[in-house]
Amino acid sequence: MSKRGLELYVHIPFCVRKCAYCDFLSGPADDQTKRAYADALVREMRSVKEKYSNYRVDTVFLGGGTPSILEGDETARIFHALSEDFDISPDAEITMEVNPGTVSAEKAETWKACGVNRLSIGLQSADDGELKMLGRIHTFGQFLETWEIIRRAGFDNVNIDLISALPGQTAESWAKTLHTAAELGPEHISAYSLIVEEGTPFYEIYGEPEQGVQARSAAGQGRVLPPLPDEDEERGIYQATKEILDRYGYHRYEISNYAKEGYECRHNLGYWERKEYLGLGLGAASLVRERRFHNTADMEKYMGIFGEAKGGISDPASGEGAAEDFEELTLNDRMEEFIFLGLRKMEGISEQDFRRIFGKEIRQIYKDQIKKLTEQGLLAGAEGRIFLTERGIDISNYVFSEFIF
Repeated sequence: MSKRGLELYVHIPFCVRKCAYCDFLSGPADDQTKRAYADALVREMRSVKEKYSNYRVDTVFLGGGTPSILEGDETARIFHALSEDFDISPDAEITMEVNPGTVSAEKAETWKACGVNRLSIGLQSADDGELKMLGRIHTFGQFLETWEIIRRAGFDNVNIDLISALPGQTAESWAKTLHTAAELGPEHISAYSLIVEEGTPFYEIYGEPEQGVQARSAAGQGRVLPPLPDEDEERGIYQATKEILDRYGYHRYEISNYAKEGYECRHNLGYWERKEYLGLGLGAASLVRERRFHNTADMEKYMGIFGEAKGGISDPASGEGAAEDFEELTLNDRMEEFIFLGLRKMEGISEQDFRRIFGKEIRQIYKDQIKKLTEQGLLAGAEGRIFLTERGIDISNYVFSEFIF
């Protein structure tokens, strides 16, 4: 009997300091906390290994936070446990997120020895002023130092993360960042548009229109930040992304992701194709056998379950341990997810796959939505696939919302 495919996400909730736009589950911690957490992660893996013994792991993603903040021996301990407790495919894509300012040649050699074969570097901008405004801990020069380290270590599958539509940004300044990043020749570029999330410093500044752009620091001292790009400026920034990266040989395969041929991120494609995935670590989310759940976001609770005193004997996948908020997905839930996740890919969704998975015709179930969105010029179809048009990509959230009952 062949094993089921599985993706693993491992969350490292630590960083040097929070960026002004970041709403991820992460924050600074002392060395003792980081070591104790690495030990707890190992115990969580041990507690679920029997539950997932009939799975083959196709991708691993160590994300955060800033996984590269860990010492080399801590990272090695995590990867050693992964290889012991899970059946990891010989050709698995194994990604680790890293940030400039936390990378050394010694660490890079350790990651390589652990089997990491893909790195994702958080650059965000090639402009030092923008990096400072974002609250990043590094300069562009420090990013270049990191870039040299990882290339010398032999990493030949590297992503660079960028953020557009920053305060005060224009299409011209964004184009400079794109050119700078693409000239380095990474195999993959993720170009996300800034989203001002509630609970972040940026939300205090930009979240409510009447608040203006007066930044308030914890010490009570204000600093003035430029306004966010208006709709026309943001559209220009958006158009520049595809045009510039296309000239450098990057093809867009998902709304915000560009790759050289053959370097598409397999782990992220798995999310958009609704493959099963298991999240390990604080707050990590999972989708297993059409059931969604996530680990607690409470560090004290997580460490109480998987810390040294408890030994981590509970099984999160069975409803015990750190997992909570279990949701059994209905048929409608699964069909909706198939559509709005699949439409993120430029190739769109396959009518044949929909029929095979759900035993129904997509053009019957969603006849009115497809007709309306096609007439509006937001969807198109060809060779048994349905996909977003260029205009549909512009307002993709509206398109997705049309398929949610």
